[in-house]
Amino acid sequence: MTEKTNHTPMMQQYLRIKAEHPELLLFYRMGDFYELFFDDAHKAAELLDITLTARGNSNGAPIPMAGVPYHAAEGYLARLLKGGVAVAICEQIGDPATSKGPVERKVVRVLTPGTLTDEALLDSKQENLLVAIARHKDQYGLAVAEISSGRFDVCQHQSLTDLLADLARLQPAEILIDDSHGDTLNSYNKQLKYVPEWHFGLDAARRRLCEHFGTTDLKGFGCDDLPLAIMAAGCLLNYAQQTHRTALPQLRKISVETPADSIRIDPQSRRNLELEQNLSGGCENTLLSVLDNTVTPMGTRLLRRWLLQPKRDLTTLQQRQAAIGNLIEQDVIAAVQTLLKPLGDIERIVTRVALSSARPRDFVQLRRMLTALPNLHQSLSGTQARLLKQIDRELGTFPELLELLNRAIIEEPPALIRDGGVIAEGYHAELDRLRNLHLNANDFLRNLEQRERERTGVSTLKVGYNKVHGFFIEISRAHNIELPADYQRRQTLKNAERYITAELKTHEDQVLSASEKALALEKSLYEELFKLIHPELAALTYCAAALAELDVLTNLSERAQTLNYVAPQLTAEQSLSIQAGRHPVVEAVQKTHFCPNDLQLTEQSMLVITGPNMGGKSTYMRQTALIAIMAYMGSYVPADSAVIGPIDQIFTRIGASDDLASGRSTFMVEMNEAANILNNASAQSLVLMDEVGRGTSTFDGLALAWSCAEKLVRDIGAYTLFATHYFEMTQLPGLYDKACNVHLDAIEHGDKIVFLHQLKPGAANQSYGLQVAQLAGVPNDVIQAAKHKLAALETQRTVGTNLHEQPPQHDLFAQPDNSALINKIEQINPDELTPKAALELLYELKKLI
Repeated sequence: MTEKTNHTPMMQQYLRIKAEHPELLLFYRMGDFYELFFDDAHKAAELLDITLTARGNSNGAPIPMAGVPYHAAEGYLARLLKGGVAVAICEQIGDPATSKGPVERKVVRVLTPGTLTDEALLDSKQENLLVAIARHKDQYGLAVAEISSGRFDVCQHQSLTDLLADLARLQPAEILIDDSHGDTLNSYNKQLKYVPEWHFGLDAARRRLCEHFGTTDLKGFGCDDLPLAIMAAGCLLNYAQQTHRTALPQLRKISVETPADSIRIDPQSRRNLELEQNLSGGCENTLLSVLDNTVTPMGTRLLRRWLLQPKRDLTTLQQRQAAIGNLIEQDVIAAVQTLLKPLGDIERIVTRVALSSARPRDFVQLRRMLTALPNLHQSLSGTQARLLKQIDRELGTFPELLELLNRAIIEEPPALIRDGGVIAEGYHAELDRLRNLHLNANDFLRNLEQRERERTGVSTLKVGYNKVHGFFIEISRAHNIELPADYQRRQTLKNAERYITAELKTHEDQVLSASEKALALEKSLYEELFKLIHPELAALTYCAAALAELDVLTNLSERAQTLNYVAPQLTAEQSLSIQAGRHPVVEAVQKTHFCPNDLQLTEQSMLVITGPNMGGKSTYMRQTALIAIMAYMGSYVPADSAVIGPIDQIFTRIGASDDLASGRSTFMVEMNEAANILNNASAQSLVLMDEVGRGTSTFDGLALAWSCAEKLVRDIGAYTLFATHYFEMTQLPGLYDKACNVHLDAIEHGDKIVFLHQLKPGAANQSYGLQVAQLAGVPNDVIQAAKHKLAALETQRTVGTNLHEQPPQHDLFAQPDNSALINKIEQINPDELTPKAALELLYELKKLI
C-alpha cells in the first residue's frame, strides 16, 4: 500500500478502514456495488472470476479494482466463505446529501466461515461449526459452537488421537488455534485460523464466560474444573463476539461432553462404514441417506448428530425407543410430519431474531410455527412416553407473540425491509396516516390532470412522476398554445416539454416527505419488534430444539414402520446377539430379497469368518456395526431381534487404499489401522477386521493375521469379526474357546458359482477365487492356466495343516551366520599358498559366501 497522501479523500478512507482489517477481504460499499482494491481486488478477481479493472492512480500506477453488485453479493460471499476466506462488510452509514467529502463508512459485519447466521450463506442440512482448541502438553481442550443455532459444547481430550476423531466427526467450518500447534492439524489447513496465544488465557476466558452468562463461576455448567475447555471456550466466545459486533444472546449455556458419553469411531472407520458419505465421496447409499426422512432442516442436522455421535447413556436411549414405539402405537406419524413440514428452520430463525438480523420472511415463518403449535399439542395429547411429554411441554404456547406478529407483519412481505411494505395496516396509526398521504396522491393527480386539460384545452396533457425530476405536467410540442402563467419549465424532451406548478410542487413536497417519513417510521417499528420479542427468546429456543427432536423421533418412527425395524434390547451385560440381521443400506437399494443372518457373540468374543469373495463377508461385518450404531442412537434396527451390550468404540480394518501423499503404501495403511485397533481396543469394543495381512507375502501375512487375531481373542476380548482367506486361521478356535468358525456359503454348479449369502457354522472349504475371476470377465485361457497352476501349487505346497509347522521364512533384518566362512579364513596362511592353491581357495570362499 502507498502513503495516504498520494490518494483522494475517499481512497484515504478506504486505506484507513482496510488497515483495521488487514487479513480480511474488504467489501467497500460504493453506490450499488461493493468494491475491492489493491491486493483484495486481485484475490477477489481470481476467486470469483470477476473482471479486474482500475480506478485512479497510486504513485503513477493504476489502482486495481474489482466489484460485485450489492443486491447479488450473497452468492459471491457464499463462494468466498466456502473457500475459507473471511470478509469484512463496509457500509455507508452517513447521509450523502449532508456529507462533506466522502460519505462516512464503517465495517458493520465480519463474515467468517464458522460464524455465519445468514440463511443464504448456510447449508440448511449441515451444521456450521466454529471450533477452538487449547493445548497443554498432550492434552487438549475443545470448544464447539454453532452460532446459527446457539449450540455451545466443550470437552477435554487426553490424546491427539481422540481430538482428531472428534474433528473428523464435527467437520468444523473454522478452527481457532494458536501458533504453538505447528503442523498438528495440517490436514485442516483450509479451516485453520491462527489467533494470538493470549486469547487462550485461563483467567480472561473464565471472566469472559461468567460475564456473558451472568454467573459468578462456571460450576453450574459442570466445566469449572476443565481449564483447557474453559480456555478454548473463552477464545471462541471472544472471536465470535468480535465478528458479530454483539453479545450473542443465543449462546445461553455450555454443555460439557466427555469421551465416555458416546461411542468413539475413528475417522477411517467412519469412512469404511459409509455413515454419511460413501467411499466415492457422495451422499448416496449411506446410512444417513436411508434413515433421513426428516421434514425440517433442523431435524436433518439433529439426526446427523445422533448418527455420528451414538450415545452410551441407556436411559436416554431407552426414552428415545419408547417415544418411537409410542408414536407408532398412537398412529400420529403422518399427522405430526404434515404439521412440521411447513415450519422451516425455526432454530436458525430464532438466532437471527436474537441478533436482530431476521428478515421479514423469517417473522412469517416464525408466525407459521406459532400457529401450528396448538395442533402439534393436540397430536401429542394421547402419547404417554416420557420424552414426548417433555417435548410437548417445551413446545410451549405463545398467544401474545402470535397476536403481535399477526398485527405487525403483512401476509406476504417483501424479502427485505429496505423499501418498506412490511408492517401491516392498522398496526401503527401514524404510519397509516403517512401511507394514506402517499396513496391518496393518485386521486389528487388524476383530478389535477383532468383540471389542467380543461384549463389548457390540451386533451393529451399528462401528469406524471419519475425519481429524477419528481412530479411534472407533460405537453406535446405539437400543441402550440399559450400556457398558464404559473407553469414553470422543469424538463425539455425531444417531443415534449415538462412543467411544474406551485400546486403540484406543494403536493410533491407533501408526498415525498410522507413517503420518506413512512419508510423511516416503518424501519423503526421493525427494529422495535426485536425488542418486543426479546423476552420470549429463551422459550423460543427451547421450542425450536423440541421441534427438531420431535422431527427426528417421528422420522425414526416412520423409518421403523416402513422398513420393518424392531426395538433392540440394550443391556449392561456383555452381549452382542442379533437374530436375522440385515444391512440397512444394501437392503434399501437392492431389488432382490436380502438374506438375513444371525450373530451370536455372548460365550464367544470372536467369529473367524471364511467364505468366497463376493459371498457377503464384508456386508455381514458392516451390518453388525451399523445395527450397533443405530441402536446407540436410539433407533430401531433392521433385525428380528437384537440384544446389544455396552460398546465403547467401533474399529474397522476393511478395504485397501494407499496414502501416497503421506508416503504410505496400501500395506502400511493396513498396518496403521491394525496398530490403532490393537493399541486402543477394549473388551467393550466392536472390531471388524477383513483380510489382514494380504498386502505382503503369504507367510508374513498369515503370521501377522494369526498374531493380531490371537491378541484380540486372548488379551483384549473385544467383540471381533475376523474375515480371512487364510484357511490356517480356522485353527484358532481349536486353541481358544472364545473364538468360533463361521462361513458364508456358496455352491458350485459346473464351472459356475452361486452365492447363497447364508451364514453357517464351521469353516469354508475353499475360496472360489477362480470362479469369481471368471464372473469378473477374466479371459478363459487365463482361467484355465490358473487352474493348472493351482493344481501344481497344491501338490507342491509346503505349508502344513498346522500353522506352527510352516517352514521358516528368511528374515530380512537378521544378521547372517558367517561362522563357517570365518573359521575357514582363520586357518589360511597366505605365505604357504601356491598360486594354484590360492586360486582354488578363492573359488571355495566364493562358494561359502
